[in-house]
Amino acid sequence: MANQQTSSYHPNRKSPRADFHDYSGGDYFVTICTENKIHFLGEIKNNIFYPTKIGEIVHEKIESLSSHYPYSQILNYVVMPNHIHIIIRISESADAPGCVPTFRTPLSVVVGGFKQSITVYARRNNITFGWQPRYHDHIIRNEKEALKISTYIDNNVANWTQDCFHPAAT
Repeated sequence: MANQQTSSYHPNRKSPRADFHDYSGGDYFVTICTENKIHFLGEIKNNIFYPTKIGEIVHEKIESLSSHYPYSQILNYVVMPNHIHIIIRISESADAPGCVPTFRTPLSVVVGGFKQSITVYARRNNITFGWQPRYHDHIIRNEKEALKISTYIDNNVANWTQDCFHPAAT
C-alpha cells in the first residue's frame, strides 16, 4: 500500500515511512548513505574494512547513541565505505520512563541526531563529508527476519563486491 502521508517541509513529497506504524517502538533496520555514495567512511581490501577518520567517528557515535537517546538500543551495525546499516530498537527505558519523544518519531530523532553529530564533527575538523538527505528504514516484524538482517549485516564487508552500493553495481 502506498504511503499517502506528506512531509510538513515538503508538502508534495510522499513520506517513505509506513503509514500503518507510528515508529514509537520496535526494531528497525536502517540504512544511511553518504552523499552521492562517495566513499567517505573508508575502504574494503581483502574483506577487511579500513575506516577513514570520519569512519572511525561514525563507529564511535553509533556506539554512544544509547547514552544520548536512552530509548534507543543498537542491536547490530556495520560501517561500510559509503553507507551504514544499523538495527535500532526503540523502547522506553526502565531507567528513564517518559523519555521517548513525542514531537517527532523517536527513530527520526535518533537518526537525525546521529547524522547531525557526524556532519558537525566533519565541519569543525575541515573534513569533506556529506550524507544523503534521507535514510531507509525497514520495520523488523519477527525474530526470523531479525536473524536474516543481522546475518546480512555481519557478512556485509565480506560480500562488498556484490553489494548494491559497491561502485561496480549498476
